[in-house]
Amino acid sequence: MLHATGSKKELTRLAYYALVSDILEHADVQALKQFRHHRYTTRFQHSLNVSYYNYLLCRFFHWDAVSAARAGLLHDLYFYETNAYDRTESPGQKSHSAHHPEVAVQNAVDRFALNPLERDMIEKHMWPVTHRMPQYKESYAITFVDKYAAIVEFFGLGAQRMLSHIRRKQTV
Repeated sequence: MLHATGSKKELTRLAYYALVSDILEHADVQALKQFRHHRYTTRFQHSLNVSYYNYLLCRFFHWDAVSAARAGLLHDLYFYETNAYDRTESPGQKSHSAHHPEVAVQNAVDRFALNPLERDMIEKHMWPVTHRMPQYKESYAITFVDKYAAIVEFFGLGAQRMLSHIRRKQTV
């Protein structure tokens, strides 16, 4: 079963899946399941969330929803623990927030054929932290959707787990 957080739809049954299945089934994208992201989810699930909701938003506006879905899956394609990176930061070194889009786009280019829109979306998804402004409306969309997904993942799932933990403590 493949679901975006907050959605009850089985994604493998939707047209969306046919557009991204080659990326979703790639071993390196599957490997993102090993990495925690936004404390309560995995980098794979976060990327799936960004991909699906970015696809829906861009489709609604009649923008390039296919590129939006594909870039959403690849926007955080890096293979290290975020906390480990943050601990090794030194003066003059870019923050993880500013650095990881560069790593992600290079990893994506090494594994998949990207069009200029997809590349811009991956490179600029952390704008304004990355300082370079997006060139396309879809690139602005992914910056919004990425933040939205992070909030839902952190506060939604986090709040559910915290409440569940509190309830268990109260019944013991």
